[in-house]
Amino acid sequence: MRITDLLTKDTINLSLESTSKANVIHELVEVLDRAGKLTNSDEFKKAILAREAQSTTGIGEGIAIPHAKTNAVKESAIAFGRSNAGINYESLDGQPAHLFFMIAAKEDANNTHLQVLSRLSTILMNKEIRNQLLTADSVDEVLEIINQNDVDNVNESDEESVPQQSAEDKKFIVAVTACPTGIAHTYMAADSLKAKAEELGVEIKVETNGASGVKNRLTPEDIERAEAVIVAADKQVEMNRFNGKHVIETAVADGIRIPEKLIEKAVKQDAPIYHADKNETKESEKTEQRGIGATIYKHLMNGVSNMLPFVVGGGILIALGFLFGVNSADPNDPSYNEFAAALNTIGDQAAFGLMIAVLAGFIASSIADRPGFAPGMVGGMLATIGEAGFLGGLVAGFLAGYLMIGLKKILSKLPASIEGIKTILLYPLLGIGLTGLIMVFVVNTPVGLLNKAITEWLTGLGTGNAVLLGIVLGLMMAVDMGGPVNKAAYVFGTGLIASGVYAPMAAIMAAGMVPPLAVAIATTFYKNKFSPQERDAGKVNYIMGLSFITEGAIPFAAADPLRVIPTLMLGSAIAGGLSMFFDIGLHAPHGGIFVFPLVDGNVLFYLLSVITGAVVSGLLLGFMKKPIQ
Repeated sequence: MRITDLLTKDTINLSLESTSKANVIHELVEVLDRAGKLTNSDEFKKAILAREAQSTTGIGEGIAIPHAKTNAVKESAIAFGRSNAGINYESLDGQPAHLFFMIAAKEDANNTHLQVLSRLSTILMNKEIRNQLLTADSVDEVLEIINQNDVDNVNESDEESVPQQSAEDKKFIVAVTACPTGIAHTYMAADSLKAKAEELGVEIKVETNGASGVKNRLTPEDIERAEAVIVAADKQVEMNRFNGKHVIETAVADGIRIPEKLIEKAVKQDAPIYHADKNETKESEKTEQRGIGATIYKHLMNGVSNMLPFVVGGGILIALGFLFGVNSADPNDPSYNEFAAALNTIGDQAAFGLMIAVLAGFIASSIADRPGFAPGMVGGMLATIGEAGFLGGLVAGFLAGYLMIGLKKILSKLPASIEGIKTILLYPLLGIGLTGLIMVFVVNTPVGLLNKAITEWLTGLGTGNAVLLGIVLGLMMAVDMGGPVNKAAYVFGTGLIASGVYAPMAAIMAAGMVPPLAVAIATTFYKNKFSPQERDAGKVNYIMGLSFITEGAIPFAAADPLRVIPTLMLGSAIAGGLSMFFDIGLHAPHGGIFVFPLVDGNVLFYLLSVITGAVVSGLLLGFMKKPIQ
C-alpha cells in the first residue's frame, strides 16, 4: 500500500482559510468528514484535541501532524492542508506552521495502514520534499511529489537490523523512540536521531515502539556494546534491559527537536546510570528532571484518577437513595426504604469506604511501582478507619511509596540467592507493617484532628465566607481549564466529599461548566466576531459545557488568551459564588446537568448559578472580541 492510497485528491486543501490552531484542526476534520472518512467528526476532533493536550504535534520546520487513532474513523486516511501565510500552531521551534498532515487511523488499523502512515512522517523529515510541497501548484503535483518519495523505510522492516562493525574511534549508541499514538512522532524522532548521528559520525541503532509494534528491536548485544542509551518516549517502554547503562530519558519531541544535543550527551556518557533493581535511583533521576512539584503532581493525579470512579459511582448511588427521603436508609426512620438502604450501602459503605484506600494505593504504586500498592492500600484504609479522611489518604500514599523505595535500597544489599522472596514476602510484610504502624501511632491522630477541624470550619462557614470560597474555586477552575490549577480545585472538592462536605464540589462543577457554555453563547450571538469554523466548534461546546467538560474552551483560550481567559474566569467566579450562596451540595464529582436532579438544595437555583455565570462571560467575551475583517 502506498501513501497516496490514503492521501487522495478529496482530502487535500492547498488554500486553508484558518488563522489559528483551533481553526485549522476544525477545517481539516471537515475535509476528512466531507470525504466520507469519519463516522463521527465530533468524536474524532475530540481525539485530535486530546492528543494535542499531551504535547503539540507542531514538530517545527513549518510542519504539524495532528493525528488520532479512534473508532470515530470509518476509513484510515490522511488530510493535507497548506497555509502560505503560516499559522501559530504552538510548534516546538516557535515558528508558524505551513504544512498540515492530519492522520486519521481506525481503532483496528492493520499494520499495513500504520506502516504507510509512519512512512509519511519519515518523508517529511526531508527539507527538499517540504520545499516542494510548499511550492506545488496543484493537487496532482502534491500527489506526484509524495509518490516519488514513497519508499519502504527501515523502521517498518520486520527484520532486525544489525549495525555494522564500526571503526575503533567511531562511537556506537542506541535509542528507543515512542509516543502515545505511535503514528508520527515515534518515527520522526527515530529518523531525526539517525540523520544527525550520521552527520556527527556516530553509529546508532534506533528501536521504534509504534502503533504497529516494536520495530528494529535492540538486542542484548546492541545494548552491551552501546556507550549510552537515549530513550525519547512519552509512554512506558521496557527499561530493565538497560540496567547499568548510561540512560538519557526525555520526551519524544526532543528526539525531533534537539537530536544533536542528545547524541552529544550520549557519546560523552553525560547521563545517570540506570539501575533496574533500584527504583529509588530511577525515581530520584526522574524527579530531578521533572522538578519536585511536577513529580508530586504526577503521583497525586495517578491516585485521584483511579479514585474518581469510586467517588462518581458511589456519590450518584447515594444521591439516588436520597430521592426516597433524606433518612430513607435508616431502619428507624418512617421513610425507610429497603432499596434506598441498599443504594446507600453500595455507595457509602462500599464505594466511599474504598476510595481513600484506592487513592493511597495508586499514589504509592506510582512512586514505587507494584511493591508500593499493598502498603498504600492498607495505609489508606487505616486513614479511613482512623477518621484521618482524604488528607490521611494523601499522607498514606506518599508515605508508603517513598518508604518502599527506601526498603528496596536497603534490601538490595541482600544476597542474590534470596532475590525471589523479596517480592512475595519481604516487600509486603515490611511495607504493610511499617506503613501501618506509622499511620496508627504517628499520622492518624494529628491528621484526623486537622481533617475534623477543616470539615467543621467548612460546615460552619457564614454566607460571606462561603461565597468567597466559591469565587476562589471558580477562578481556579477557569484559569487553566483542565490544567494543574483546575485539577487542584477539583481534587479539593472530591476530597471534601469523602469528609461529608458537599457544597464546594457543587461550586466547582458549576464553575467548570461555565467556560465552554460561555464560548458557545458568544459564538451564537456574536457571529461576526468568529470564523465559520469557530462557530461550528462553539455549538459543540454547548454539549461539553452541559457535560462538565471544561476543556472544550481550551482552543478558544489558546487562540486569544488575553480576552478569553479573564472573561471566562469572571463567569466561573460568579457561578461558584452563587452556588455557595444558595447552599447547594453535590455528592457526585462529575456528570454536569445530568446529576442536577440529585443535588442537595434547590436545583433551580443551582441551574440559575450556572446560567448567570455563562451568560455574563458569553456576552462579555462577545463584546471584547474584535469583528473578523
